[in-house]
Amino acid sequence: MKIAIYQVDAFTNERFKGNPAAVCPLAAWLPDAVMQHIAAENNLAETAFIVPAGDRYEIRWFTPTVEVDLCGHATLASAYVLFHELGYAKDQINFHSPRSGPLTVSRNGSVLALNFPVDQLIEIPVLPEHTMGLSQKPRAVFKGKTDYLFVYDSEAEIRALHPDFEALKIHPVRGIIVTAPGEKTDFVSRFFGPACGVNEDPVTGSAHTTLTPYWASVLGKTELTARQLSQRTGDLTCKLLGDRVQIAGEAVLYLRGEIEI
Repeated sequence: MKIAIYQVDAFTNERFKGNPAAVCPLAAWLPDAVMQHIAAENNLAETAFIVPAGDRYEIRWFTPTVEVDLCGHATLASAYVLFHELGYAKDQINFHSPRSGPLTVSRNGSVLALNFPVDQLIEIPVLPEHTMGLSQKPRAVFKGKTDYLFVYDSEAEIRALHPDFEALKIHPVRGIIVTAPGEKTDFVSRFFGPACGVNEDPVTGSAHTTLTPYWASVLGKTELTARQLSQRTGDLTCKLLGDRVQIAGEAVLYLRGEIEI
């Protein structure tokens, strides 16, 4: 059995930047174990699988070790493949996730815009264990649906963090988002997810469903610029739309190929 596979660098207009995701378009779902094996073999932060379903596409995302509830960059990559490789003619793609509900991606020239549900944040006390695995104590801590949000005072602090990934696995969350005001953007961030098999994610679209409402409330505006400070880096524009978040960026194709299983 042959399966088409594409690899796309998302949230960048430069190859080898942004966040690489694999995309496998399918005619019908494969067994979960097979999709997990493919994701492990790809060894990327996420592999997306998409299946046509009427006027929309079902979508699921796998890290090398687990299936996840939501993934922004692999959704952006999936839209890129549909628009640029598979001849999708309309300017909006409707996706549906069994875990996160309806999601859309629209295009405006080279820019692709995700429309995702907003995260719900609860501020919690900063406890000693919140410094476990990180070299500096956060100023504030929030709990979202799947992640912690740790807030710091400066971009320099975010750049200087040296995570201990084994220690970070103690936290009962998918990952830890660290953030601060940006020097050239409204805010910056990094994302650590060793518990789900991704030590540091290069650019995390889903984290911006958490970051956008937080920084919108702090800065008093609904349109924001963002940069994720991984080694590869990535740039996003975010807009708060009530209970939804628009997360936009570009993408470039790295690979097209075929899997034999």
